[in-house]
Amino acid sequence: MSARGTRAARGADAGGAAVLEARGVSFAFAGRGSVLRNLTFAVDPGTVTAILGPNGAGKTTLLDVCLGWRRPDRGSVLLRGRPLASWGRREQARVMSLVPQRENVRFDFTVTDYVLLGRSPHLPVLGVPGPGDLAIARDALRTAGIAGLAERSIATLSGGEYQLMLVARSLAQQSSLLLLDEPASHLDPAHQQRVTVLLRHLADRGLAVVYTSHDPQAAAASADTVHLLRNGRFAFSGTPRRTLTPESLRAVYGVPFRVAWTRHGPHVSWEE
Repeated sequence: MSARGTRAARGADAGGAAVLEARGVSFAFAGRGSVLRNLTFAVDPGTVTAILGPNGAGKTTLLDVCLGWRRPDRGSVLLRGRPLASWGRREQARVMSLVPQRENVRFDFTVTDYVLLGRSPHLPVLGVPGPGDLAIARDALRTAGIAGLAERSIATLSGGEYQLMLVARSLAQQSSLLLLDEPASHLDPAHQQRVTVLLRHLADRGLAVVYTSHDPQAAAASADTVHLLRNGRFAFSGTPRRTLTPESLRAVYGVPFRVAWTRHGPHVSWEE
């Protein structure tokens, strides 16, 4: 069995049933027609699922539906085998967390104080984080590789540092499912690599990771399952090697690609 196949099998063993499951999900905006069309997929513990597609394909809307922010017109979403609508917000937040592309924060938090916000679902209403919460936040900073930024103002962070801080906040939430909306967009290559490697590391620790992206190279290197979304449908789904082919990428993105699988890893690029 391949290393990626071993990881997927280990993830399936870690929790039995899928952490997240969408069954025949469809969604339409008023006046725009269907955005998502009959999407079905499952996410197991210990795996990375990448959802790729061009702008307007429905990637962010799909995350919104998985979070319960938008209710599907048809189909259902299950979280740990239960209908998503049956979960209370705080209960859901202990299982599922979101890393957005960016947040507009009006207060000048330190990085540690911001990451401590991830402890909110575990605190009483108006509760104050205690020493245990602080220890969890510091561990999240170490896992994200930014412990050295703990006392920095979030206003001084670079784009890559800020993105890693958002991941750390979700880790402090201690959820078993991590959803990320284009986590490496607008980052320089070094931070893109750090985020991609971190997502793989988190899945290898047992988390279920789902992220949207425009980057087939990162998906080829880190994901166990790739879904290529086009016009609201999964045009291609499967392992990266099966899904990320020149033919499928051209069909989805409309430009030619070159794909090579070597002993040093995958290489995906636009073809001139």
